[in-house]
Amino acid sequence: MYQAVFSDVDGTLLNQNHQVTPLTQKALHQLMERNIPFVVVSARSPSGIFPILKDYQLKASIIAYNGALVMDQQRHILAEKGMVTTTALQVLKELETFDVAWCVYSFDQWFVKSRHDERILREESIVKAQSLEATLEDLQTLSTVHKILCICHSSDIFTIEQHLQQAFPQCTIVRSSDILIEIVDLGINKAKAVQKLCQLWHIPLKNVVAFGDQYNDLDMLMEVGYGWAMGNAPVDIQKKVGRVTQDNNHDGIYHALKSLDKKEEHGM
Repeated sequence: MYQAVFSDVDGTLLNQNHQVTPLTQKALHQLMERNIPFVVVSARSPSGIFPILKDYQLKASIIAYNGALVMDQQRHILAEKGMVTTTALQVLKELETFDVAWCVYSFDQWFVKSRHDERILREESIVKAQSLEATLEDLQTLSTVHKILCICHSSDIFTIEQHLQQAFPQCTIVRSSDILIEIVDLGINKAKAVQKLCQLWHIPLKNVVAFGDQYNDLDMLMEVGYGWAMGNAPVDIQKKVGRVTQDNNHDGIYHALKSLDKKEEHGM
């Protein structure tokens, strides 16, 4: 019997139009009726997650910034861990050598070099939140940085990812799409944040369901008892996870939970 459900957002909870499908919404409301905790696990900031919960009337704890910030349903911070600001500034200076748009997140603040960059405008429209312009000098006053997002061209992403991994071994650096690279403090990942919440709730990981579609979801999907890769996930992720549900445009979360419920009804 599963006791908690964790889900990535983009490419998983949301379809290609950045919406929760009616059947998936139905499945999540049924979880709430059964008092089964639902947790949104995302590389997004809290302000990029809250509108989803409001629009679809979902009650959920959140894991933001790939695990660097954990909050309960009342938006109280349960755990947080960022990188030191000097390290973040070094990463940003390195990124200046590439054709990228960078984003810096500290708690629920989002800073960018230019809000007029079309890549930033697109990101704002997707997450329904607004960024603030800041220089590297402005960012020196931050107490901590929970995440840096690098928006780049798909043709450059592997080169930039490998370069950053070699230059900053003190950071966790992982792709979250074919144009996005997420940079957080070393050791931060979704799996550890899931472990933290499950420990607080006294829920064994073997009784946990998780959904995801990208490389920053892989550790979480491999950690829990019922990890599901979405049908739109890269093939190598699907192979590693083993369980594959339908894609995010065809109610993958709904169908996976329905299949689990049927197995439980039949005592399997």
